[in-house]
Amino acid sequence: MRLRCAVLDDFQRVATEIADWSPVADDVDVVSFDTHFGDEDALAAALAGFDIVVTLRERVAFPASLIARLPRLRLVVASGMRNNVIDYAAAEAHGVTVCGTASSSTPPVELTWALILGLARGIVREGNGLREGGPWQQTVGADLHGRRLGLLGLGKIGSRVAAVGLAFGMRVSAWSRNLTRERADEVGVELAPSKEALLRDADFVSVHLALGDRTRGLLGPAELALLKPTAYLINTSRAAIVDQDALLAALHEGRIAGAGVDVFDTEPLPAGHPMRTAPRLLATPHLGYVSQANYATYYGQAVEAIRAHLDGSPVRRLPVAPAPDAQAVPTRSDSAGRS
Repeated sequence: MRLRCAVLDDFQRVATEIADWSPVADDVDVVSFDTHFGDEDALAAALAGFDIVVTLRERVAFPASLIARLPRLRLVVASGMRNNVIDYAAAEAHGVTVCGTASSSTPPVELTWALILGLARGIVREGNGLREGGPWQQTVGADLHGRRLGLLGLGKIGSRVAAVGLAFGMRVSAWSRNLTRERADEVGVELAPSKEALLRDADFVSVHLALGDRTRGLLGPAELALLKPTAYLINTSRAAIVDQDALLAALHEGRIAGAGVDVFDTEPLPAGHPMRTAPRLLATPHLGYVSQANYATYYGQAVEAIRAHLDGSPVRRLPVAPAPDAQAVPTRSDSAGRS
């Protein structure tokens, strides 16, 4: 009997076009869903007849309760090699293999700079004004050269964002709980003495930390109050690192110059969500990982994982066990940004 594979959150309907699915075409029927299933009941109903699920990042949770409702499910392929919303013990108990794919840090780095530049030079407002017959030159751009870029996190993504900032002639500093001077020197940036000092001094603050117990709510009302009224905050990492109500208040009250946000507390963002209409906000619909090369990797390696599963030799199984010396290098792991 042919197997059925569901591809979730294929909003652009490109999953079956951007990769070659012919290696599994004789054995698997692929169904792509371009709408998001917002609750477990809807997801369980949609996936009841599928043996394989391909899911993007951590948008869809697979708790034990959902896995138990999917008796046909035998394989989940999640993009990336880290996923905190899958219950691996439940998957194992129900005979479900979980595999991952490679993921590039390049797209979130590039999007971070798109947001920084868009905010600094008023690109959206000026572009819309030009198209709509508005005033000629409405804004005075914020300079990057000579300004301070403060990075929360100096992992794979943060360090590459730092390199671009240095190329623009910015003064770059970084902080995370385990960041060492040696690591900062390696990247060529200053080590901020504290989170508070970084926030007070920076003209642009960009978040590149993994979400965890120590980073959830890291920037709350007190921290946002430290930012200059001329400062910009950029978050392409995880929404929960920044207190969303506090950020909205700062934007509405004009206590910061603006924010660039690619991640939200609920995704996709509901139609009436206040982030859709907040002033001084440049927002994008979680595009940090969405690029042709990254999608080609995600879906191409999803096909590989499905083929390997059919052949009885799973590849890139999750969860990945930490390296024996992982605790010896906390700087890199603690500050690794995610798309």
